[in-house]
Amino acid sequence: MKIPIKTQKGTINITERLKELNRTENCAVLATLNNGHPYTSLVNFAFTPDYRAVLFATPKATSKYRNILKMQSVALLIDNRTKSAQNLMDLEAVTILGTAHPVKRGNRWEDLAKIYIEKHPILEEFVRSPTTALIIVNIKRCIHVSKFQSISVWDAQA
Repeated sequence: MKIPIKTQKGTINITERLKELNRTENCAVLATLNNGHPYTSLVNFAFTPDYRAVLFATPKATSKYRNILKMQSVALLIDNRTKSAQNLMDLEAVTILGTAHPVKRGNRWEDLAKIYIEKHPILEEFVRSPTTALIIVNIKRCIHVSKFQSISVWDAQA
């Protein structure tokens, strides 16, 4: 296996890769800012059907929740490292850049919670707890890396 030493422009259909990662992966690394410093957390995620937003749930009494209330810009990293650890050329990761905010309880919350719970049924009681916030991240850009250094970019706002 030859590892490339230079990056190259990728031609991946990022929406298709998001669909596959949504099907095969449960966790993402969420990056927020905490007093100007990066702060990362693991979250269970689900995409909205149009793949323009990502959902996750978090207790309101957490640093990630407080960080989102202060600064809505976030990044999520979703990858397949647990399934492809033996072959670096099979690894893929997507960084999602977007704006996060809690969803207010109501009809829209119910619709989005249903999407999230369908993917993570074990978390239904947690999601429905009044101490939990359902967060939506509106995607601005996705950066997909595969084959070690093949980089594809998708601007969701375009």
